[in-house]
Amino acid sequence: MNLAGLLVNKVLIAVLAAWLLAQALKIPSEYLRSRRWMWAMFFAAGGMPSSHTALMVSGTLAVGLYEGFDNPIFGIAVAITMIIAHDAAGVRRQAGKHAERINVLFEELLQGHVLSEEELKEVIGHTPLEVVGGIILGLLVAIVQWLIWK
Repeated sequence: MNLAGLLVNKVLIAVLAAWLLAQALKIPSEYLRSRRWMWAMFFAAGGMPSSHTALMVSGTLAVGLYEGFDNPIFGIAVAITMIIAHDAAGVRRQAGKHAERINVLFEELLQGHVLSEEELKEVIGHTPLEVVGGIILGLLVAIVQWLIWK
C-alpha cells in the first residue's frame, strides 16, 4: 500500500480524527475542571473524553458504515472496542487509584527524608463519564465523516 492508499482509507481517517479531536478536547475540559490551562493534556492519558474509546468507537462505526454491518471485521471491531472501553474505565482506572494510594504511602513513610523516587502516574484510567464522552465523540466523528464522505 502506498501513501495515496492511506489517504483514502476512510476508516483510518476516522480513527485518527477521533483521536486528535479527543486529545485536543482534553485541554479545555481540564481547564473547566481545574481553571488552569494545561497544554500537556494533549499528550496525556486519562481525562475527558477518553481518546482510546473515541478512536475505537469511531473506527468500529466507520467499518460498519463503509464496509457493512454484516462484515466479519465489524464484529471483531465491536469486540475489541468493548475490551478497550472496559479496560479504560476498569483496569486502568483501578491502576490509577493504586498509584495514588502508593504515592500517599511514600509521602507518609518518607517525610523528612530526601528520596529521588519518581511518583507513579495516577491519571492512567478514565471515569465512566469520560468513557461515555469518548463513545459519543467517536460516534459523532464517524457519522459526520460518513455524511460528508460517503
